[in-house]
Amino acid sequence: MGSNMTMECAVVFLALLLFAGTSSAKRVVTVQTGTLYRTVDSHITIWCNVSGYQGTMEQDFQWSIYLTSAPEREIQIISTKDPNYAYALYGERVRSKEIYIERVSGDSVLLHITKLQQQDQGEYECYTPNTDAHYLGVYSAKMNLTVIPDTLSASSAGQTLSKVEGDPLSLTCEVSKQTSQHSHLSVGWFLHTAGQTAAQEIITLSRDFVLHPGGTYRQRYSSGDVRLDKTGSTSYKLTVYMLQPSDQGEIYCEATEWIQDPDRSWFAMTKKQADKNVVNIQATDKEFNIQINTERRAYTAGEPAELRCIIDAQSIPERYFSVSWVFSSTQVAVMGPNAVPVLNGDYALREGAGKLTFRKESDAIYLLKIHQLRQEDTGKYICRVTEREKTATGDFIDKNKRSRNVQISVQPLKSNITVSVTSNSSNVPEGSAVHFTCTVNSITENQGRLSVSWKLTDKQSQAWEIVSVDQEGMVVPSPSYRERSSYGEVRVERVRSGTFTLSVYNTLPKDQGLYTCTVTEWVKGPRDEWETIGEKSAGTPVTVTAVESIFFMAASSRTPSVTYNESFDLQCIVKPRYNPRVPASVTWRFKPVNGTEFQDLVTFTRDGSLQWGDRYSSFGIRTTIDKSASNSNFRLSISRASEQEAGTYQCTAELWRKNYDNTWTKITNRSSNLLGIKVLQPASKLRVSKADMTLAFVEDSRVPLNCTIASQTSPDAQYTVLWYAMKEDEADAELLLKINHNSAFEYGTYAEEERLKSRVQSERLSPQLYSLTLHQAELSDSGSYYCRVEEWLLDPNNAWYKLTEETSGLTKVTIKRPEIRLQVEESESNMTVKEEDAFTLGCSVSSQSSKDSRFSVSWYVISSENPERECVFSIGHDNVFGNGNCSSSEGQGPGSRLQFERTSAESYSLTIQKARLSDSGNYYCQVEEWLLDPRNAWYHLAEANSGVTVVSVLEQGSSLQSVICSNDSLFYFIFFYPFPIFGILLITILLVRYKARNSSKNSEGKNGAPLLWIKEPHINYSPTCLEAPSLNLHPGSVD
Repeated sequence: MGSNMTMECAVVFLALLLFAGTSSAKRVVTVQTGTLYRTVDSHITIWCNVSGYQGTMEQDFQWSIYLTSAPEREIQIISTKDPNYAYALYGERVRSKEIYIERVSGDSVLLHITKLQQQDQGEYECYTPNTDAHYLGVYSAKMNLTVIPDTLSASSAGQTLSKVEGDPLSLTCEVSKQTSQHSHLSVGWFLHTAGQTAAQEIITLSRDFVLHPGGTYRQRYSSGDVRLDKTGSTSYKLTVYMLQPSDQGEIYCEATEWIQDPDRSWFAMTKKQADKNVVNIQATDKEFNIQINTERRAYTAGEPAELRCIIDAQSIPERYFSVSWVFSSTQVAVMGPNAVPVLNGDYALREGAGKLTFRKESDAIYLLKIHQLRQEDTGKYICRVTEREKTATGDFIDKNKRSRNVQISVQPLKSNITVSVTSNSSNVPEGSAVHFTCTVNSITENQGRLSVSWKLTDKQSQAWEIVSVDQEGMVVPSPSYRERSSYGEVRVERVRSGTFTLSVYNTLPKDQGLYTCTVTEWVKGPRDEWETIGEKSAGTPVTVTAVESIFFMAASSRTPSVTYNESFDLQCIVKPRYNPRVPASVTWRFKPVNGTEFQDLVTFTRDGSLQWGDRYSSFGIRTTIDKSASNSNFRLSISRASEQEAGTYQCTAELWRKNYDNTWTKITNRSSNLLGIKVLQPASKLRVSKADMTLAFVEDSRVPLNCTIASQTSPDAQYTVLWYAMKEDEADAELLLKINHNSAFEYGTYAEEERLKSRVQSERLSPQLYSLTLHQAELSDSGSYYCRVEEWLLDPNNAWYKLTEETSGLTKVTIKRPEIRLQVEESESNMTVKEEDAFTLGCSVSSQSSKDSRFSVSWYVISSENPERECVFSIGHDNVFGNGNCSSSEGQGPGSRLQFERTSAESYSLTIQKARLSDSGNYYCQVEEWLLDPRNAWYHLAEANSGVTVVSVLEQGSSLQSVICSNDSLFYFIFFYPFPIFGILLITILLVRYKARNSSKNSEGKNGAPLLWIKEPHINYSPTCLEAPSLNLHPGSVD
């Protein structure tokens, strides 16, 4: 990254200098952009260019690498200037030409590493030695190379296959890779044939997932004969549907892994070749056989005849055949390999007139079809086939074969038709259509033209011509039906050669009667004139029923009673079935529950459009109108029903007839029965938990109350929850809090009276669990609590309505003060003190009711002179000395004999200084426990007395000790002044002894003992004034 930034900065700097108009050139070295990813053992090239230089045109280049294991250390690889430039790590590879430099031009080279190793990964630097007069520009450039493992694999089950020309071939190749970088695969199949140095490409799936067939296989790929399919994540299947002899050889697949370099170009990192499959192909047989195929051999004049010449051979599409037809030893038609027919004599004229066809149906079948046989077509027919084949010497030889004779006989034409008439119905309602089919059957098909005439015989036995179709296909309506025919109400058709139809639309009662079809058969004579050869007739009766006699309607519903948001369907059945010539307009009408008259909701007009009524246009929002395909069932569907849709429904219909001139005539009208629809609110399924509970809490606690909805009517239901409270001595409950279904809440009178607005908290813990919490519970909060739940639902008009309500069970809440656990140390003791001495009285609290308790401590004494207890000292819970119950007679202030101390949170002590005889008596302490209530007021919870301490004060007498301690001068004279004097004396003695030893080391007494020996004195000292210090000089201190 650093080297790339350096290079980029150099390039930018160069560009700025050029932009500034500097005249001198500046050297710039550029190298191929990295990072490049290459696989182990692959061949890599890295280009390096230099520009803006001066001096010789052929520049030198030096390549170095900075390995990832030592990024700061330069390792020289190769140089164009110095053959000994490489370090030992790369020297051998440079000498063996595994690494070399290819000079592209004087200022451009390519670094080649023919067999990349893992140790070649790192940052490469291309450097150009200076050839300029001055150093100016960028002389080196760097790029990164990452060497990755070669994970590409290609495998195929190498096998030897023996096939026959035209057989299919399928081969599968498994290709996979494990490269962590993003790379693409290309897979190709190749054919290596004997005698060829290079393999030819069959088909390749490119890295862009595009199929590319080889040059010789392009046509076969286009025709679908060659395919390459990816059948799995790693499977590639080659399919050749029709093998050719040229496909023989070694077929193998080759996989290439591609990676995209930073310059957006694709590089083939590695290639792998799978095992080869040897495919041997046996050529097919070159012989062929001929046969003629025809349906029959005896025909009647005018019938068609088909003669097929069928070639039985292998690989027909690759062979060249010529086919000719011979009739009575005369060639009448021939078709060469180019499939162009050539006919001779009269056959050419008949083909031009469309009466004869000679064509190639397939590669092996040649058809000669005579559309209208003549008697002179009687004779023998032969098919002759010639194959032109190229020999090994390059010459062409012809092979001729002929079929056996086929005798065709043509008999003169005779009429043998039969006629039958059918209709779609023998009884049709007025306005509907009646269709007649006149079928002509003949033993010999298509021997002549047919003409048809239709007529009607009515109830009075009077015959009316309707329409006729002559042998040329001309339709001629009779005068009495010409106008209706012009409007399309009377139609005649020739469906097939022997089938004629008559259709009468918008039938009227006068169309009832016997319909007769008369068929005449015509043929052309020798001079192309029409001649009659026969005539046959047939008929069928039809009854037309007046539509008003069968027209009725009925309304029905399967759900006369529905609940909110449900749907209901109303069906109006109209009979007879819909006829576009006699349609009905159907109207749904509605009368509300409290309404007095019907109003139109919606109308299906006779042309199929919808018209909504004005008064109840809101019905269209949730209303679906549809009708059946036959227009006999008109359905009104209302979804998300509300009370607005409750009422009485009825459908009415008007029947119309469309005349042939497109005018309309109203025939009749009908009304259905009445349908009453009730829309009810849904049945409530609301259930609230009714379990009674009893809860007890300590004052100032948090009191949780739950309201649980056990079941609900709908998941979309919303609830209004009302919390009520009831005192123990009251019969009526008061509203504490109300939470509306729209999440708004309001306090009740109980919350105002009991100071609960700031202490109550309401939560919806889940859709079916509501919680009410009383914070800092007070004694006055004791009582019974319950909730009342109102269930609200949205009606179909998006308005909320209350469905039902239900009350929970009672929760009895008791708030009490903390349990009294105050205990004071009750052990008794005796104490004897001297007059003017101090004595201490202790008071220890061994247990308390609450960690927040505070204590008021008082000491009392009962003396023999005064049997009533007397207050000695007191301190209140507020740390103020003195309280209402105990007022000490001892004065306060600096001169007081009383000293109070609180040694710990539970231990108190009182020290009385300068004891008096009157202080004798029985002492004890009294502890009062105080707590704060939720309203921050202190209240007295409990009290307890300690054990008695009996104090006896003794009268004080006169003594030496008291005299000394009472006189300061005497005290200092006796206990402090002697110490300096003795210290000076001790130092003097030690100095004298030291000097005496230095002057005469050998001076000793008569008995060999030192002349002078002084032992250190033993001093006993007491820091109190009760005992004087003592100084003892033990015997033998001085010798």
